[in-house]
Amino acid sequence: MKYQIMIDIMMLLLSKRKLTAQQIADKYDISARSVYRYVEELNVCGVPVDVVRGRYGGITIADTFRLPTGYFTREEYASCVNALQAMSSQVSDASIVSALEKLQRQQKQEKRELSVCGNIIVDGGTWGDSKSFSEKMRVCEKAVNERQSLFIDYVSRGGTHSKRVIDPHVLIFKQNVWYVYAFCHTKQTFRTFKIGRIKNATFTGNTFVKREISRDELDLDFSYTSEELCEVTLEIDKNSLADAEEWLGIDNIEPLGNAFIARMTLPDNGGLVNKILSYGGAVKVLQPAALKEKVTAAAKAIAEW
Repeated sequence: MKYQIMIDIMMLLLSKRKLTAQQIADKYDISARSVYRYVEELNVCGVPVDVVRGRYGGITIADTFRLPTGYFTREEYASCVNALQAMSSQVSDASIVSALEKLQRQQKQEKRELSVCGNIIVDGGTWGDSKSFSEKMRVCEKAVNERQSLFIDYVSRGGTHSKRVIDPHVLIFKQNVWYVYAFCHTKQTFRTFKIGRIKNATFTGNTFVKREISRDELDLDFSYTSEELCEVTLEIDKNSLADAEEWLGIDNIEPLGNAFIARMTLPDNGGLVNKILSYGGAVKVLQPAALKEKVTAAAKAIAEW
């Protein structure tokens, strides 16, 4: 019975997206305290159910959350919906109507949502995408287009979680990474959020007035401080040229003998060393000396591990 109620609460939230604890308690004839206990257990199971207090209060489930692909196949969904539709036309049962509504709201779309603008098609998903990132892109894009505020759970590079309400104004794609530029209600100013670092996102139900933003106003060096950027010279083996071009851009690489040279400014925040090592010796650091020492030290640590 306990687990059935948990599943019912999850499906109800997938259908309604936000309810009060008392509404859920009344529906299943349990106490509000029991509702909060079920919410905690759903979180332990990996279902992003959140208790939001204050102005946007209620028990919510992230709009970026969908049931696992294996929960039902598309054909199974269609069969269940058809059977319930036939049954509901013959039998007046509120539980059948409720089940039908939940299935119809959750019916899978096998094609990934694509953003289309003129002659440009943007696929927000990654290779082998489990659709979690695609869902974040879908929600952020909808928020921008329809001027809807989002309640997000954001994880910083240092691993710190913060929950805040944002007004998404524009999506930014830079260096193969998606960002959303939004007004942050917590900081009361505009911030740039990496979409991949948004753990969950939920529509608040409120809309906002979009402010005019020109291209010149956007600081597209938002991800790094000047201290994290350094002038780098890399030597690239010709056998790894194609991969390096995708990473650094073909305009930044020029031939030199049997190899290739790249001179550019890159963020030296720890990830750069790992990126260079991922080429297995096909990318060598010529300058600066400090970066070369970091790569050498990291390679030795790997060899000694």
